[in-house]
Amino acid sequence: MSDQTCNVTVDKAQLVEAVEALLFVASGSVQTSQIAVALNAKQKEVDNAVHTLEELYADGRGLRIQWFKNRVQLTTAPKFAVFVEGFLGLEAMAKLSRAALETMAIVAYQQPITRPGIDAIRGVNSDGVLRSLLNKGMIQETGRAEGPGRPILYGVTEEFLQHFGLNSLEELPAFELEEENSEDQLLKD
Repeated sequence: MSDQTCNVTVDKAQLVEAVEALLFVASGSVQTSQIAVALNAKQKEVDNAVHTLEELYADGRGLRIQWFKNRVQLTTAPKFAVFVEGFLGLEAMAKLSRAALETMAIVAYQQPITRPGIDAIRGVNSDGVLRSLLNKGMIQETGRAEGPGRPILYGVTEEFLQHFGLNSLEELPAFELEEENSEDQLLKD
């Protein structure tokens, strides 16, 4: 995206449409501050315009607003993925294994997390699964942990959100631990 600013200020009545147009032509996610600069608008006004679009698209439309790490993107609604893939001649992403889904859930809820942290939760070595998820673009390296060996930290990507039809990580269900054999249940039986 160009850092050039426009000498024309967008009409307040057309701000939502102007934001929509810029999101449509953006090649990926952008910060709302970039949109504000391009439109000579205030950051707060652009944020409000994006939220207005979110509400509009949530009402049964074919498009969605997706947030990821303070960036925003216009995407297609997940329920139309099969049609979009067919129209564009794309192969559907291979189904993810149980190990991959388990690992992604751990990363999504615990990020940033190291491979040893993932292994400790799963109880098995996760090298192969992590490599596969990195290759598919579902997770990414987010940095290095402090401590011995400075292990790599992992987090989910925008592709993760798109694959699961999420607009942001806040849409993940609440994390709750289930205790299958809790003492309370054993005492009741």
